[in-house]
Amino acid sequence: MQKVYVGMSGGVDSSVTAALLKQQGYDVTGVYMKNWSKDLPGFACPWKQDYQDAKRVAVQLDIPFKMYDFEKEYRQKVVDYMVQGYQAGITPNPDIMCNQEVKFKLFLEAALADGADMIATGHYARIQNGQLKAGLDVNKDQSYFLYRVTEDALQKSLMPIGELSKPEVRAQAAKMGLATADKKDSQGICFVGKVGIKDFLLAELGPQEPGNLMDQRGNVIGQHDGALFYTIGQRSGLGVGGGLPYYVVGKDMAANQVFVTTDLTDPALWRKELQLASLHWINGRPAAGQYQVRTRYRAPLVECTYDGAETIILKDEVRAVTPGQSAVIYQGDVVLGGGIVC
Repeated sequence: MQKVYVGMSGGVDSSVTAALLKQQGYDVTGVYMKNWSKDLPGFACPWKQDYQDAKRVAVQLDIPFKMYDFEKEYRQKVVDYMVQGYQAGITPNPDIMCNQEVKFKLFLEAALADGADMIATGHYARIQNGQLKAGLDVNKDQSYFLYRVTEDALQKSLMPIGELSKPEVRAQAAKMGLATADKKDSQGICFVGKVGIKDFLLAELGPQEPGNLMDQRGNVIGQHDGALFYTIGQRSGLGVGGGLPYYVVGKDMAANQVFVTTDLTDPALWRKELQLASLHWINGRPAAGQYQVRTRYRAPLVECTYDGAETIILKDEVRAVTPGQSAVIYQGDVVLGGGIVC
């Protein structure tokens, strides 16, 4: 009987994952990853409640339950990466880094060392023959966040709910009487809780130096409260009222300026060519050719041409492509890999 360690976050998805694998005859152990426990001003970290919820489900399923403490590594690999990215003027994705460094590296290594044959997570994605595929529920598909996982890790991983829709997962949890059946999905930063990026950065870095908001004609039209808080395409939170809405089109971190426009056709808002850095390919670098690319979570797939190196040409221009975010390349429903947008 194969021994599987299931990452149980205290949510319904990982609860159903553990239950399904036990039904399928695996020797299942639940593991809660303690990655963050710090309360932030006005935001209590939910880790204790999540831990108790995961433990409650493990008791219901009559499976062993453990906790792995990755807090130090999560701080170094995910939080510091995110904060340094914002300080540099880009918009990093902590969920992608958490999957790469914590769930499918630290957790996998610790589980295997502890006697597991495989790990499992509650991701809406599928694994087939060492390939990563999109989840069948297009509204919940999380394959975008998983493109930096290695083929070796996928060979030792299971994602059973990738075949299901979210309503089906909820229905399964209710049918099984799981304690998390009605628990709301987590919001905010991975493992930190329901806190916005701006509030998190304020807690980490403190108030930032205000600077000028500049329009497309070079006029100062207002003040911002820290250039690092703003991202390309952002519309809300600019504090500039009246008339047409403004959109962020650029930043000068050295001069502490944020550039905005009311023109939705402004070339600075649109990209047709992407340069990628820190490329990662799951099953080897694909040949130059025609593929599809997703430039942010839940964005529609766009036809593209990959040059076999670091450049992607989009068939249609895409709005608000943001440096620091990931462009993930697909061939049908198979995730090939991708890179960080420059």
